[in-house]
Amino acid sequence: MGKINKKIIIIGAGIAGLSTGCYAQMNDYDAVIFEMHNKPGGLCTSWNRKGYTFDYCIHNLAGTGKLKLRKIWQELGALIDEEIINHEVFIRVEDEQKKELNIYTHPGKLRKHLNTISSEDKDLIDDYLNAAHSLLSADFFSLGMDGLITKLRIIPNLFYIIKWSNITLKQFAQRFKNVFLKKAFPHVQYDMEGSDIPMFPHLLFMSGFEAGDMGWPKYGSLEFSRRIEKRFKKLGGELHYNSLVKKIIIEDNKAVGVILEDGREHYADEIVSAGDGHNTIYNLLDGKFTNEFIDNYYQSYDYSQEFGLQIFMGLNRDIKGETHALALILDESLEIEGRKRNSLYVEIFDSATGLVPEGKSIIKVVMKGNYNYWNNLNSDKESYRQEKETIFHKVVEILEKRFPGIKEDVEVHDVTTPITVERYTHNFHGLQVWSPPKGMFKVMIKGLSRTLPGLKNFYMVGQWAEGMIGIPNAAFSGRNLIKKLCKKDGKKFQSIIHKVNKYYSSQ
Repeated sequence: MGKINKKIIIIGAGIAGLSTGCYAQMNDYDAVIFEMHNKPGGLCTSWNRKGYTFDYCIHNLAGTGKLKLRKIWQELGALIDEEIINHEVFIRVEDEQKKELNIYTHPGKLRKHLNTISSEDKDLIDDYLNAAHSLLSADFFSLGMDGLITKLRIIPNLFYIIKWSNITLKQFAQRFKNVFLKKAFPHVQYDMEGSDIPMFPHLLFMSGFEAGDMGWPKYGSLEFSRRIEKRFKKLGGELHYNSLVKKIIIEDNKAVGVILEDGREHYADEIVSAGDGHNTIYNLLDGKFTNEFIDNYYQSYDYSQEFGLQIFMGLNRDIKGETHALALILDESLEIEGRKRNSLYVEIFDSATGLVPEGKSIIKVVMKGNYNYWNNLNSDKESYRQEKETIFHKVVEILEKRFPGIKEDVEVHDVTTPITVERYTHNFHGLQVWSPPKGMFKVMIKGLSRTLPGLKNFYMVGQWAEGMIGIPNAAFSGRNLIKKLCKKDGKKFQSIIHKVNKYYSSQ
């Protein structure tokens, strides 16, 4: 079929926007992306400080190995196989007495380790590992690739989904007879607060590891994003940086174009927002195209969110040999943002990651962050800056006990808050998408706001469209939208495998 002269404007060059653009170009649409920042990726980003690359986003990426999802990254040119780092240990939990719980990515090794810690908990350990194994065949991480038909794969697993979604990490931990496992297990999923986190997401990660997946791309998040940007441009896409969209142009309840901050207007046949949902719906569209469900969702946010506060340190020290992720249970509580914390989540990046030169390392500490706390401080820039410095010093004092001499090794440091995220991405309150107060099943099937009521020729992609976090969900979202547009236009959707690197081959 010859090329249909149809133009698509995409707001935002995060993973969702880039994915939408790539698949649009593959299917003979003319895609133009307007991005407010000067680089791609949105939240999937990194930045350089005095020779150290601080990575903000990727922890474990589904689709780096044997999951079906890998095909999307092949199509987007996002990965190079020999540059995937697969860790032997997902996370190590250490208590005050230096006892260790290692969550090995190999199930056999993990089973042996857990039974060594507590043979009396053998039945519960088997229950845990068998639950993860039972999810393997469903390949949950790839469910978004082929629409509703593929989602039917979850039906045989509904029992496990319901069962393990209603048990938190902390509740499961209390079933252990071993005192150390009771204490350590709630910290195994990025040290998020175990009283709130269901077991089900953790089991998905464990099934992904068993499938030989969930690795980390060398050079980090920004380079990952740049590879997709390169793919988009090679496919003929047009990308404009430093181009903030201020309004979406509406004519007869139809989206027809955008107005940039400098006043320029651009028109297209379809308009797609891959940007923040709140900003899109209530600012770019003035709240004119919404409904009770969407309004209730955006009024249900919490001011605090996991990963909201991140502390980076560039070290003149080689920490090779250390586990890449640690949850340190503290012997004394650490007060940050006016609340006490009894643990720290630490990630370590050595020269093998491509983020630092030989002989140097990066430590990254991630914790919950509260928007209101930082927004109040931000009214006085000096108070805001001083509080970030105070937190850095508190954290480095704690780490000194685990890594003696680290205070002297810090050459550069940085602290990001929800205000940082809001400033660079326009994400509402620096937040990622959160769970809806009701209608979760509806969101899982239909998304949160892929389209808006009463508005034609307009679509949303990414976490705010899907109501789901995660880089794969962002990529799915763009791919699925272009499939939908192809169907509407009577075209056969096509996806093209990128073959520049030997990793890529048609399947």
